[in-house]
Amino acid sequence: MKTIIITGAGGYIGSRLTPYLLKKNYKIRAIDRFFFNSDFIKHKNLKIIKDDIRLLTDKVFKGADYLIDLAALSNDVTGERFEKETFDINFKARVRNAKLAKKNGLTRYLLPSSCSNYGWIKNDQIATEEFKLNPLTNYSKANSLAERNILKLSDKNFTVTVIRQGTVYGYSPKMRFDLVINRMTYEAWKNKRILLMKDGSQRRPTLHIKDAIRAMKFILEKDKNIVNNQIFNIGHDGNNLKMLDVAKLIKKTFNKNLKIEWYGSKDQRSYYVNFSKIKSIGFKGKFQPIDGIQEILTKLDKNIIDLDKNTITLDWYKELEDWNSFLDKIKIKNILKKL
Repeated sequence: MKTIIITGAGGYIGSRLTPYLLKKNYKIRAIDRFFFNSDFIKHKNLKIIKDDIRLLTDKVFKGADYLIDLAALSNDVTGERFEKETFDINFKARVRNAKLAKKNGLTRYLLPSSCSNYGWIKNDQIATEEFKLNPLTNYSKANSLAERNILKLSDKNFTVTVIRQGTVYGYSPKMRFDLVINRMTYEAWKNKRILLMKDGSQRRPTLHIKDAIRAMKFILEKDKNIVNNQIFNIGHDGNNLKMLDVAKLIKKTFNKNLKIEWYGSKDQRSYYVNFSKIKSIGFKGKFQPIDGIQEILTKLDKNIIDLDKNTITLDWYKELEDWNSFLDKIKIKNILKKL
């Protein structure tokens, strides 16, 4: 039974990836600060480590086999608000952890990166993995730096693979409603409207969360000679969409004349990506946006999920920052006294 370390195990993807891999007969060391939810699954093959990925030591890695380095400050707006932290966590900490993993005898390292690294490409182009990167935000710049520096660590004993994920959608126990398809679905359900960033022509590769976690398992189990020192766009045909097309799909799903409400300035990020490489080694995506939309609607109808600050990454980090500032003011000699 192999042992996989998952950083960011308590996050949006991690909270679905962890139970999925446990069911596939892996032992898991789940590392997270659990900012969003302190509750987590319990399992005989699960070890929970509450820690910051910037502070990990050799002890965490001893005796493990693989590392999936999910932990990151997610999305563009968070990266702009917390610039230093984004580069410290998404870039520097991941490089450090890859080095620690290699030093302590782990044999595989998987970096979940982002297709946002492509930034903007011409409308008649589709980005392959060899396409020149054009990161436009702190989030994508940090991811691009992590990719470049971690791939250099690969050798015959340490398999490094980068996966570039599209905009992920679908249900998670640690739900995020700051992801475009998830939020558009919520607004249609709750407020009978579709929020759409101007001007709707921006192109995106999208990725169901189930396909994201299936791809990670697939890569970890693939012959190392095929995936070592390689980058793969993760997804499949039918998930390259204009945001206006997603809006039309949601309107059709509700069978109502939902009003589109535009916000923001024109989005400069626009790109489609090619999935031929991952397909050529045997991975086939199963899900389309309609699957994620219907999944979220079911959970909303059953009151399993709802929108609050905890489901909006930037809002929740700001809330935590405010709490920390308040607590600092009432500490005595840097200690928070009980009443």
